[in-house]
Parts: sequence; C-alpha cells; structure tokens
Amino acid sequence: MKIISREAIIDSAGVRIIKLSLIAPEISQKAKPGQFVVVMVDERGERVPLTIVDVDINAGSITLIFQEAGLTTRLLGALNAGDSLYALVGPLGHPTEIKKFGKVILAGGGVGIAEILPVARALKDAGNHITAILGSRNKDLLILEAELKGASDQIYIMTDDGSYGRKGFTTDMLKELLDKDKYDLIYSVGPIPMMKRVAAVSREYNTKTLVSLNALMVDATGMCGCCRVSVFGQVKFSCVDGPDFDGHGVDWEELEKRNKVYSVQEKHICNLFPAS
Repeated sequence: MKIISREAIIDSAGVRIIKLSLIAPEISQKAKPGQFVVVMVDERGERVPLTIVDVDINAGSITLIFQEAGLTTRLLGALNAGDSLYALVGPLGHPTEIKKFGKVILAGGGVGIAEILPVARALKDAGNHITAILGSRNKDLLILEAELKGASDQIYIMTDDGSYGRKGFTTDMLKELLDKDKYDLIYSVGPIPMMKRVAAVSREYNTKTLVSLNALMVDATGMCGCCRVSVFGQVKFSCVDGPDFDGHGVDWEELEKRNKVYSVQEKHICNLFPAS
C-alpha cells in the first residue's frame, strides 16, 4: 500500500485534483473497469471509495484520481511518494459491462472524467465506436483530455464559461448528438446533477443509459446501508449492487437528499482543519 508517485494534476482556483499510484499487486491483477477501492489514510480515519483509474499488472500497481474535498481527501492528497496508507481494500463493486454495443457515448464531468477513462479504453478494445463528451467549469479544471482522445473516435469538450472547447454543458452536446444519430449506449459519470440531466435527456430518445453513482459509503460491503439508492422502486446498494445503474430508473431526488445528509458536519470539520 506504499505510494509510488503523487501528482497534483489540477491546482487552480481552490481546486486540487490528485493522481496517486500505489503498490497493490493483488488488486491490480483482479481489477476491472468500473470497480473501486476503499482507502483509509490512518486508523482513525473514515473509509473513502475511489474508482480505479488504471492498473499496471507488471508493476503490481493501481492508479487513483480524486479531488480534495473533505478532510480525508485532503489528508490523502498530502501524502507523498514513499508514504503508505493505513488500509486499502478492493476491487469492490460490479465491473462495468463490457461488450460490443455499437455506438457509445461517454459523458464525464469534473473528476468523473477519470472514472470514464478505463471504461472508454475497454469498450474501444471491444470494438465499439466511442464518442466522449468531457465537461468542466473552465479550461484550467479539465483533466485527461489527451488520454480520452487516445481512447475515443470522437471527443467534444464543453466548458461552463466557454474558455475552452464549446460553451455549455455535457447535456447540450449530448442532445445535439442524439438529434443527429442513434446510439446504442450512454455511460455517464460526474456530479449528481449532471448525471440526472444526462438521464433525462437520453430518456427522450429511449437510449440505454448507465450511470456510476457516487453515493455515500461507510463500510462499502453492504453492511451499513448508507449507500442505498432506489432504482425502479427497488432498494439497491451502490457498493454491492453497483456502482453502475440504469440512469432511467434512479430516484435522483432521493439520492441528492441522501448525499447531503452530512454536509453540515463536513463543513464544520473542514473549517476546523483548513487546507494548508
């Protein structure tokens, strides 16, 4: 669980996105696109789920990309090469379904772009035509553009302020593409409001849509029930039933409310331990 390398790939306007490579030979051998690990920085720390962005079986390593948001991700981001995590478990969750669907759109927003990268590579290798839509607030906060270009047949960049690519949201480009052509699958990862809009747009075109949910987790084994979501009226758990679900069946309002349950406590803790 020793850190091989650490890089701040984004450090702008109060936003820091960190890339960590860790020694984890057993996980690297078994991990599939869409799966995640749970990390603990120290023995008293919380458990944080992070998607496995890349693996190197020969080196026995995995790569994680995350944004420093709360106290734990700040502590994790402060570690350096040579440091070790207290605990690391994975791979967890069901892998993303990889097969030849045909024409696939991958829509990623913010740090969610990192989570679509392994899926894009796997779907491309399976013979699919890949169109990637990447969204960020501005040019300075865009990640992994070159990597997604290498895994896609077409790529579109959307920024909220128009500082790079086209001005607008990922769903603006999604609707434009669906107006022009038929697609067999949409896969989306990003902030909940973004995935909610993606599902709403794709529903109009009856296009299969998978979303990777970032529901709150505590133990990530299905024991605590913290990450439960409603999908087509049935209770599911993101950690053991997901993280991928049919976006058209997710109760987005419930998910949004559940993800804000600890927002007051998180703000209080971050105020007590401000970023350095």
